Amino acid sequence: MNTSMVLVSHPKSSKNVVMIVYDKAQNHFLGQFPADLPIEQAYVHIGIFIGWIIQEQLYSDDFEDEAGTQILRFLRRETSCALLSEIWDGYLGEELLNEEGNEFAQYYYASGKYLEDYQQTLAKDLPNYYYVGDTWENYDKMAVVISERFVEWHQAN
Repeated sequence: MNTSMVLVSHPKSSKNVVMIVYDKAQNHFLGQFPADLPIEQAYVHIGIFIGWIIQEQLYSDDFEDEAGTQILRFLRRETSCALLSEIWDGYLGEELLNEEGNEFAQYYYASGKYLEDYQQTLAKDLPNYYYVGDTWENYDKMAVVISERFVEWHQAN
């Protein structure tokens, strides 16, 4: 996983701050993305993680302020994981998560453990993880795995 640090202008001051970017769909569909798939498939793995963050209420106050309707629609299963991610331009960064969410994302997502679990759980019989369907069944399977990793992480800390 290519977690990156970017220098951005802080929205409430003239200072620049360094932000952690865990993932961006654009990095996937502009990279070695399968030509036979629609671009929306680059959003699925990110959306499943964001969905789990929402389910566990590990998002930031700013994210809640800006995405309240999307959060509610996701929880009601009216918005799919890929669409949820696409609404945020396929972006997963630290400002979307609260402190505990960021600590877990650094441990699990940034380390590549998330994609390992994603591959093993949803894509082991597929050409690669981009072929995983944007379904609630897949979300539910992966949510169980992420929750198990979250408990393990908590027990170790």
